[in-house]
Amino acid sequence: MRFLEDPPRFLFFTGKGGVGKTSIACATAVHLAEEGKRVLLVSTDPASNVGQVFGFPIGHRIAAVPAVAHLSALEIDPQEAARAYRERIVGPVRGMLPEPVVQGIEEQLSGACTTEIAAFDEFTVLLTDSERTAGFDHILFDTAPTGHTIRLLQLPGAWTGFLEAGKGGASCLGPMAGLGRQRSQYKAAVEALADPGRTRLVLVARAQEAALREVARTREELAAIGLLQQHLVVNGIFPSDEAEGDRLAASIRRREQDALRTMPETLRALPRDEIPLQPFNLVGLDPLRRLLDGEGRKVELPEAEDPACPSSPALSALLDGVAADGRGLVMFMGKGGVGKTTLAAAFAVELARRGFPVHLTTSDPAAHLTETLGDASSRLMVSRIDPREEAERYRKEVLETKGAHLDAAGRALLEEDLRSPCTEEVAVFQAFSRILQEADEKFVILDTAPTGHTLLLLDATGAYHREVIRQKEKRGTSCTTPLMRLQDPKQTKVLIVTLAETTPVLEAAGLQADLRRAGIEPWAWIVNSSVAAANPRSPLLRQRAQSEWREIDAVAAVHAKRFALVPLLEREPVGIAPLQELIDRSDQQEAG
Repeated sequence: MRFLEDPPRFLFFTGKGGVGKTSIACATAVHLAEEGKRVLLVSTDPASNVGQVFGFPIGHRIAAVPAVAHLSALEIDPQEAARAYRERIVGPVRGMLPEPVVQGIEEQLSGACTTEIAAFDEFTVLLTDSERTAGFDHILFDTAPTGHTIRLLQLPGAWTGFLEAGKGGASCLGPMAGLGRQRSQYKAAVEALADPGRTRLVLVARAQEAALREVARTREELAAIGLLQQHLVVNGIFPSDEAEGDRLAASIRRREQDALRTMPETLRALPRDEIPLQPFNLVGLDPLRRLLDGEGRKVELPEAEDPACPSSPALSALLDGVAADGRGLVMFMGKGGVGKTTLAAAFAVELARRGFPVHLTTSDPAAHLTETLGDASSRLMVSRIDPREEAERYRKEVLETKGAHLDAAGRALLEEDLRSPCTEEVAVFQAFSRILQEADEKFVILDTAPTGHTLLLLDATGAYHREVIRQKEKRGTSCTTPLMRLQDPKQTKVLIVTLAETTPVLEAAGLQADLRRAGIEPWAWIVNSSVAAANPRSPLLRQRAQSEWREIDAVAAVHAKRFALVPLLEREPVGIAPLQELIDRSDQQEAG
């Protein structure tokens, strides 16, 4: 593998959700550790599944990985990081300030903005020459899906520039005070990221047009902030010898080769590795070793016949249940790469075809709804919550209202505060709240960001809810907050999307538990792109189908109150007609 040749100290694995970043990062960590290198594997994804891959609970503290000498791992837990960060800020003033003042500071530090700052703080520590990481030869970062990784890697420069202005002390109260004390740490992080001798970025993609376009955009955006040492890894390529005698297999192979032939020119200049599709789940040490060691594939079909597909409602049955309310918010949630965008678009197209006014939108920075839809529908409004656009809109609104009566010095200070990266978090939450209100009159279909970052958005919703309720109780009035809308099944239906694989199902179950703790009950699950439901003939696909049955049974029997099983299709559902076919094929599967 070319990306493993003479590796620097820091390696970042990034790409669109579901392309195999975690598997490749874990396999690389095992490979380097078994060469005798001291390796630290770090997940910066709020929905990390590194522990699931190794079958070992890792958590927020550096822990040695059993059975792999020289390998340690760490999952940056945003909530734990935020708790420790708040304590560093508030702890010194406890007993010195009145308790109501201390409680007010703690409340101001309870939102998603502080959570992001805290996780970012942990990240920069690992990039600097601190005592915490001095014993490691290599530090590998398994990052969140693309859009949020770009933001994470941009943050050191954003915060450094903001702090150097020296005028942001009032922006986030405690958080800004804490950041100010660590200016040198952030400057060192910027230098480490931009140093090709210390940092290499591994761009992971699938051989799919959308994934390759996304990784090309990532390459350009990260090159613009100085990350020039980049490698491309195309994961999960379907082997040519498996494509004979199976229409589905041949279609997959043809699509992938077409995508590789037409990949963006900006990717062709990069050093490139290709990893074939594996017949096994990449969970446990043996599969991880086999992924990069060049042994090749071992397809071993059991003698037993393929089991019958369990009974499940078709997508159209779920659509009937959604349509019965005539309006409301429908949220598609789940791990990156499971097909949330496609399913959200399919639901929106079908609801519009049935005569309902529909607003299809996304909070995922890496989503491309217009590419998925292809054409437009007269009853279908399409939008995107763009963090940068929302931040600019918010800045303009604040300057026109709060800044209208300030003198020149006061307005200049306000403008400086609004350049804080925290502003973006507030602006995105406000956009989310506006969209919730639209659901009173129409269907709003929301394609969410991958799991961890959606939970951060819900965390902001919860913080806002608590503050509004506290203020309303003081005044003796009532109100409906965004969180209350999300908790009402008549106003909101949450559909959890997953694949019939171990890690996506485990993460979906964890997401469901988090939602329930927030008082939000998921309405249905969708098991998407099921090889088993497609009845393949290829030995490789049949072995992958065999491994799906346990996960499908777990969804049906344990996790979901209602669910639908969607087969893997021969062609990608891009455009109105293919999206409609996605619904139709699911109907045929149920009938069969």
